Amino acid sequence: DSFDILGDGVKELLVGRDDGMIEIYNFESADDPVLRHDYALSESIASIQGGCVGKEGYDEILAATYSGWLTGLTTEPVHREGGSGEELKLSQEMQSKISSLRNELEQLQIKVLQERDKYQQSSQSSTAISSVPAFGVNDKFTLNKDDASYSLILEVQTAIDNVLVQSDVPLDLLDVDKNSAVVSFSSCDSE
Repeated sequence: DSFDILGDGVKELLVGRDDGMIEIYNFESADDPVLRHDYALSESIASIQGGCVGKEGYDEILAATYSGWLTGLTTEPVHREGGSGEELKLSQEMQSKISSLRNELEQLQIKVLQERDKYQQSSQSSTAISSVPAFGVNDKFTLNKDDASYSLILEVQTAIDNVLVQSDVPLDLLDVDKNSAVVSFSSCDSE
């Protein structure tokens, strides 16, 4: 997307990448764009948009991730400074909003507990049928021309415990920065 997130009157280029990076490029000169800010998420970005969403007067970048999470980056200051000895006083509207959100959260927690109990009871009955849920897999297998290697990227909307890679030819697995996997090799029977 293109949006003036820096407030300088010139639109910046907002880029969301497959590796989870959000980048903001500025066009300071007629040459190449300059990377001004970046932020890393843990999954690929499906969509990115700039605009004013949460609070009037503070622009934001919204990014939708592969699993459906919506993440926002805002220009609103995180901390507000008060004078010496001043306490932060919330308006009546803000207090009622906080109270409403707390009540909603409590109701949702109660509903989750009820559904968990209902699931436990149904799964322990003699007529229970178990099925493995189907998950969509976002996979990419791309050639990296710089070092003549392939990158295998797998994304699923649940935790990945194990990945089995089987090959007829010998493989060298290279470590990368974003990899948190523990690699285990086992020899294959030639038959």
